[in-house]
Amino acid sequence: MQKGYVYELTAPIGKDFDPEFKPDLTPKQMLSLGVFGGKYMRDCTKEYPEDWFKRSKFAKGDKKDISLNFFKIDASQPLSVWIKKGWINQDHDPRGWFEWYCRYYMGRRLPQEDKKQIKRWKAIRRHVGQIVHNCRPEDTNCRPKQRQALLHWAYDSRKI
Repeated sequence: MQKGYVYELTAPIGKDFDPEFKPDLTPKQMLSLGVFGGKYMRDCTKEYPEDWFKRSKFAKGDKKDISLNFFKIDASQPLSVWIKKGWINQDHDPRGWFEWYCRYYMGRRLPQEDKKQIKRWKAIRRHVGQIVHNCRPEDTNCRPKQRQALLHWAYDSRKI
């Protein structure tokens, strides 16, 4: 957790989600499948349940390792791009959407921020339509970059 940041858990872990927010994957599942080149969240494991990290794929060293991603492709933009576009809330979740999701999953609720992040999550769904339109069902070799990007947003594109 970032230094000096404290939050209250007001919902049970993994429950009482906004009715418009129905992720396919839990943070634990995402980490075990392989997301963000294994670089994300290595320094904040004490904030979350220990079992989230038993099978997580973490890169060794300071650089991300794309081979750890489920689809073996880089589907991330640098944090600097996210900051420039105003997608990062430095006060609450300076690592971005996935940090928000992990904390939301744990039970933190920030109504205004939650609404903003759920709207962003819903907008990513457009990539599901592109996969459905352009790929045979469950052909995970088709559009791997879009599939990895969806995985970063808790959509399970292996089933599309």
